[in-house]
Amino acid sequence: MVTRKKDSARSLALEVLGQVFEQGAYSNLALNQALKQAKLSEKDKHLATELVYGTVARKISLEWYLAHFIADRDKLDSWVYQLLLLSIYQLLYLNKIPKHAVVHEAVELAKAKKGADKFVNAILRKWLETDLPDPTTIKRKNKRLSVLYSVPVWLVKTLIDEYGEERAEKILASLHIRNKASVRVTDSSRLEEIKTQLGAEQSRLSPVGLVKANGHFASTAYFQEGLITIQDESSQLVAPTLKIEGSEELLDACAAPGGKTCHMASYLTSGRVTALDLYDHKLSLIEDNARRLGLSDKIVTRRLDATKVAETFGPDRFDKILVDAPCSGIGLIRRKPDIRYNKEAADFESLQQIQLQILDSVCQTVKKGGIITYSTCTIIAKENQEVLRIFLEKHPNFEQVTLSHHCADIVTDGCILLTPEQYLTDGFFIGQVRRKS
Repeated sequence: MVTRKKDSARSLALEVLGQVFEQGAYSNLALNQALKQAKLSEKDKHLATELVYGTVARKISLEWYLAHFIADRDKLDSWVYQLLLLSIYQLLYLNKIPKHAVVHEAVELAKAKKGADKFVNAILRKWLETDLPDPTTIKRKNKRLSVLYSVPVWLVKTLIDEYGEERAEKILASLHIRNKASVRVTDSSRLEEIKTQLGAEQSRLSPVGLVKANGHFASTAYFQEGLITIQDESSQLVAPTLKIEGSEELLDACAAPGGKTCHMASYLTSGRVTALDLYDHKLSLIEDNARRLGLSDKIVTRRLDATKVAETFGPDRFDKILVDAPCSGIGLIRRKPDIRYNKEAADFESLQQIQLQILDSVCQTVKKGGIITYSTCTIIAKENQEVLRIFLEKHPNFEQVTLSHHCADIVTDGCILLTPEQYLTDGFFIGQVRRKS
């Protein structure tokens, strides 16, 4: 990997891409760490962020284009190949950057190795002088959609199998629309005031949600005072399904970072939420959230594997339970573009086993008549509807609770299923079961 000699948006982006593509680093974590250490202007930080997320999100498309210009990528140093991907991303998708500036910057960075600058210059010059190949002419449908939308072929096939070709393509296209900024207002009586002051719009899905095309809500006084909290609109729909009255003993079995935990706790008077996670640093995130929102007295954190709930707490302990289960995260691809490269179709089988183990454990601790809400940030049936179906087959003392929402298009088979193209939110699933009295 090339080491950057001086801080620039492109050199920082190139360094982060090396960590993501070669070391399996998460793009958001690697980028945040690099930005903290760099001496960049705000403008250059924005550019570096765009370059990293854009190159990661479009990697399959960029590699397809580049294959027409490079005979053997394996003969290239990996950082040179990544520099070309980064440069082609700018030439294809960032119209405000002059093409000559892109080439010049790339050549300067390539001077880190003798001869690499001439090679990079030659490839990019050829790129600018040649009619580009057209991915819409790819004959095989799954391959064509894979290249057009930069997702693996297996995921294209999975989405077509589940949603049909037309809707699958709409889902894929929506993954490249910039993510909205969204918050939950904790004091609904001040929603109109906060909406006006922040220049935001009312969420179409959540009665206490506000959205903006972009914005840094965490820097506002409303955030510091706990009057708003950052939470995707889809995630805001979870806690209301529990119909919390105030005095219940609640369990959040997979709680970090605590957005849903705090939402649950906000309905409580004398009740309490027990929030579990496997890691101390993640429990600290829940506690920080609770403190800022003034809910510390209603939340108890505990380090525990959610599959061990039954043996730890015993029967008839909780009135209501949330299982926001570990999942593939396919619904988060817009925000976390590297997810698409870190998963395989086989992951759905192993994740389903974990999801069922958690439900098998927590269901033993819910009281008669008590409900369990099951949610994921994925849109794959094997992790969603199929999990509930298998659970109910194994547990005849439970029944499905039919959920509803004022937006009828997100209700499927008595569950809430949000795909990313519908309201440009995260993809999300919510289902619910009740222990029979």
